[in-house]
Parts: sequence; C-alpha cells; structure tokens
Amino acid sequence: MRAGKLDKTITIQRFTSTVDEYGTPVETWADLATVRAQIIQATTEEFIKGWGASTEAATVFRIRHMDGITPADRVTYQGRAYDLKEIKEFGRREGLDLRCVAHGPE
Repeated sequence: MRAGKLDKTITIQRFTSTVDEYGTPVETWADLATVRAQIIQATTEEFIKGWGASTEAATVFRIRHMDGITPADRVTYQGRAYDLKEIKEFGRREGLDLRCVAHGPE
C-alpha cells in the first residue's frame, strides 16, 4: 500500500462506559486510534428495509492493517460519525477496507 494514497485522517472509536464524579455511569465513544486512510468509495446506496426502501450514504475507508477492530466500533471523519458495517482484510495483513454508513444527518 502506497503511503501517498493515505491522504485522509480518520479516528476509530469504541463505545465505552465510565463513571462520573457522582457515581453515575456515563456511556460515550472513546478514541481507539487515529490513522491515515484512503477513501475508496463514497456512494449513495438504496437498501430495502423492513419498512421500505431507504437511501444510505456508504463510504469505504482503506487503512493499514490493524488488529482489534470490530463492527461494534465506528469511524469519524471530518466531524461526522460513520457506523462500521463490514471489515474486509486484503493482502496478507496488508490492509483493511472499512465499509461504513453515515450516522445521522449531515
């Protein structure tokens, strides 16, 4: 993988639960890693859902291989959160394609 193509910076986040100073559980997203990435694909796809057709903005981020990423994590890029839908490894631990769907309105 050429380093010159990794021209974007993304943050991979994991959902965590902590306790504040009052002893109340606080659920939040914590940064797992900030990595360089390449945007492979950014399209609007139409999916058939249980309630009918819907349009989702799908984006694929390509990063260097990293252990421990799961579909429960999310990606943030330019202040926008993306739900991680699929992780595909390519090469022999060369890299990962993270297929994401934009979370919430732009």
